[in-house]
Amino acid sequence: MQQNVMKKTGQFLFIEKESDLETVTGKLEAEKFIAADVEADSMFSFREKVCLVQIASEKYNFVIDTVKIRDLSLLKPIFLNQKIQKVFHGADFDVRSLFRDFGIGINSLFDTELASRFLGVRETGLDSVLKNKFGIKMDKRFQKKDWSQRPLPEEMIEYAANDVIYLLPLADILTNELKKEGRLSWAQEECEALSKVRPASVSFNDPLFIKFKGAGRLDPYTLAVLEELLQYRLKIAEKKDLPPFKVMSNSVLVKLAKEKPGNNTEIEDSKILSKKQIDMHGRSVVQAVRKAAKLPETKRPRYPRRRAPVLKPSVHERLKVLKEWRNTVAERLLIDPGLFLNKTMLTAIATQQPADVDGLKNISGLKNWQRLQFGEEIVNVLKNVHL
Repeated sequence: MQQNVMKKTGQFLFIEKESDLETVTGKLEAEKFIAADVEADSMFSFREKVCLVQIASEKYNFVIDTVKIRDLSLLKPIFLNQKIQKVFHGADFDVRSLFRDFGIGINSLFDTELASRFLGVRETGLDSVLKNKFGIKMDKRFQKKDWSQRPLPEEMIEYAANDVIYLLPLADILTNELKKEGRLSWAQEECEALSKVRPASVSFNDPLFIKFKGAGRLDPYTLAVLEELLQYRLKIAEKKDLPPFKVMSNSVLVKLAKEKPGNNTEIEDSKILSKKQIDMHGRSVVQAVRKAAKLPETKRPRYPRRRAPVLKPSVHERLKVLKEWRNTVAERLLIDPGLFLNKTMLTAIATQQPADVDGLKNISGLKNWQRLQFGEEIVNVLKNVHL
């Protein structure tokens, strides 16, 4: 691999040309374990994108510039190869982002954050886990920097490369600890499910306030104003290629929706926007308020209420007993109760009331490790509920 083709900094290679990806792929194909991570620009762009992909093995450490290289199809076979274990930490974002931007699916995933949770670790951030296992203090200076800027400072590239160099030895330690506790299959099954997550689908028919925190507490008139303001903010954010919160924050939008200023003077008196913001957005804010005010009451939006299904008293009683049993077992295992058996699973079990372990196979979402390891206990708990 020629030095003038790839920038070598310390112990990693920074790859900026598509022609080099084939060489990278060839080197990684022979590896049995690789660690991976991504850096994105969600804090700085309207449409979030992956800006770097970091891949490390025992022999290599590559940092791939995905602002310059948008076609990563050569890496797809590596990530899909069942014989190569892919190690991530907190893989949910990475899995979704790699699929969204590059159509990359992942097989043989091992998530060190998830593995840590199955071992009862409370602080599962990578910096905390590495400090606990290796006594290493991670550099956090660049966590919230703009990864889309080019040229990218060399110290930021080095920071990104360092994010993956400890993942393989960490995975080895955690795997051995999971084996010792008899929980490796638990983590593996959860990692398999995690590898299948995909980006959330976007519906352009739904009003924007549906996904706005706190919108359910607003009256229809205020919701109408909020929706107009959200639509305006989205338009400006796309035009300026900024994340919406950098145009106006959510808290500012709520305050404006509640105040409903009819002119710039009222905006100034409210002290919600700065002078600069008023100059930029004042006129549009007033127009949004006036447009919402013209809507007749019958046309004003109402936040959809999703009523939880009404459970029979017998189901409530079974659910109560199951929760008590779940919490006791989780405490004994020293793991988060929600990781052990979440409320959705408990409710489904309480509702369907399986008579035997085989009946648990009908509980959608229940993992094999939960059924095989704790199925008999679950059935016995149900049998001992006195109604």
